[in-house]
Amino acid sequence: MHSIEFGRHCRGLWLLDPDVVFLNNGSFGATPIEVLEVQHQWQYRFEREPIEFVGRHLHRELRNAAATMAAFLGARGEDLVFVENATTGVNAVLRSIAPLLKPGDELLTTSHVYNAVRQAMRYIAALTGARYVEVPLPFPIESATVVVESVREALSDRTRFALFDHITSPTGLVFPVEQLVALCKERGIWVMVDGAHAPGVLPLQLDQLGADWYTGNFHKWLFAPKGCAFLWTAPPWQSLMHPVVISHGYGSGYTAEFDFTGTKDWSAYLSAPAGLAFLEKLGADRVRNYNRELALGAQRVLSETIGIVPPAPADMIACLAAVPLPVDPADEAAAQQLHDWLFNRHRIEVPIFLHNGKLLLRTASQVYNEADQYHHLARVLAQWIADD
Repeated sequence: MHSIEFGRHCRGLWLLDPDVVFLNNGSFGATPIEVLEVQHQWQYRFEREPIEFVGRHLHRELRNAAATMAAFLGARGEDLVFVENATTGVNAVLRSIAPLLKPGDELLTTSHVYNAVRQAMRYIAALTGARYVEVPLPFPIESATVVVESVREALSDRTRFALFDHITSPTGLVFPVEQLVALCKERGIWVMVDGAHAPGVLPLQLDQLGADWYTGNFHKWLFAPKGCAFLWTAPPWQSLMHPVVISHGYGSGYTAEFDFTGTKDWSAYLSAPAGLAFLEKLGADRVRNYNRELALGAQRVLSETIGIVPPAPADMIACLAAVPLPVDPADEAAAQQLHDWLFNRHRIEVPIFLHNGKLLLRTASQVYNEADQYHHLARVLAQWIADD
């Protein structure tokens, strides 16, 4: 039914450098050539008659694209707006609720939070007199129950807003967001899910999740051009929501405010349905299963190389897999040094993170990858460990 073979056989569908072992789809994604061609068509249409395009067509085309993407996410188009990235979505929510916060309120997340989101929460806490609370979670981790129970213990009668990753960026863990959302809602806590890595990786039903807000990227795992993400807002909150940039649409309603915040290249947003069509051509379930098997294989072979038990259970792994590295001292300089050695000496592009005092190597598996690449990485890593 799906004739496109994965691994090296389909790599030519992207512009990726054939001389690089690219194991980091997670940072920015990789846009297929055919989706880039659709984006160029939108750019050409805009440039051909900018006034007519923006004045007469843009809002309708954005709403059509939003409706298409929302249906895939289990949501309504009128509840979804486009933003440049998930961090922008988080910032829009935090800035919109800031007037509702008072000194002593707590903004809660976990220690696996994406650092840009951590900084945004700290900023709003400082601005409003609220308190930023970060729930410590271990890595390695035994089970998703550890996440739920740690959060349960940290919630207090002062917790006003909570944010949870659906798939954590540094550690690649799938969090039990359904349980975390329910835990917060039964206490009357506003809750947002940062699904930066989830669309295209996990089946989503946003209307049924129960969160107040959900943001995610289309350019990471849904093959959209760079700078294409969304913010979903539950209807009761929409009248209070504003984009980070206030423009002509202020006071005109949720979608009107977000759809136009000044001149920009809207082609990435308008091309999101082409990215979704590419996923569906490959087979969405087929892609998820292939990428998950690659990620579990990467976790297994790298853990064996390092000499550790896999640091997370299989049911917390989707397309990302992180392993702690035997490095002392573990600092930003050591992370950069190892990354550069892997890339400059071996042409392997894979991120090295400093997380909770440890260096983590995190793979991100996409259909243009294959198992041999992770075995190659493991052999190179073994050489680095032996020489260290």
